[in-house]
Amino acid sequence: MSRIGKSPITVPAGVTVDVKEGEIVVKGKLGELTQKFENVSIKVEEGQIIVERPNDDKEVRAQHGLYRSLINNMIIGVSEGFTINLELVGVGYRASNQGQKLDLALGFSHNIVMDIAKEVTVETISEKGKNPIIKLTSFDKQLVGQVAAKIRSFRKPEPYKGKGIKFVGEELRRKAGKSA
Repeated sequence: MSRIGKSPITVPAGVTVDVKEGEIVVKGKLGELTQKFENVSIKVEEGQIIVERPNDDKEVRAQHGLYRSLINNMIIGVSEGFTINLELVGVGYRASNQGQKLDLALGFSHNIVMDIAKEVTVETISEKGKNPIIKLTSFDKQLVGQVAAKIRSFRKPEPYKGKGIKFVGEELRRKAGKSA
């Protein structure tokens, strides 16, 4: 049995869970998320959600832990939210935002202007002597991760000097340069 799938999910106060035919809806103070599911049964009882599987087929076993993790991320998202911080490392790399438009200066001949989804709030922090930081916050873990990966893909960190867009706290594998 899946170790992740068999552990119950506790529902915090202020979060409502509604299970319909093949769909689960989670509502909280930050928003509302829905997720379709199949091959598992979801029971809500006494402030806990239990995900069970009907048989031990390979596909059903794989989906058991997956749906439990997705539902847990939904509950954490609508109650607390998720935050991802990106750091711009490099001379002249800048970031600014006007509402949901993110303007990035990454050493190209032009600035990159990106529209951010309305569910994700973006904030740029620029302090003198420190690298600019882009702070992404949302109640949808999948969406905030996808937006962060898209921003990072504009200029991935290179292995020699470490220039590029990286996650805060990310360890980069550095290579030695030319030996004289």
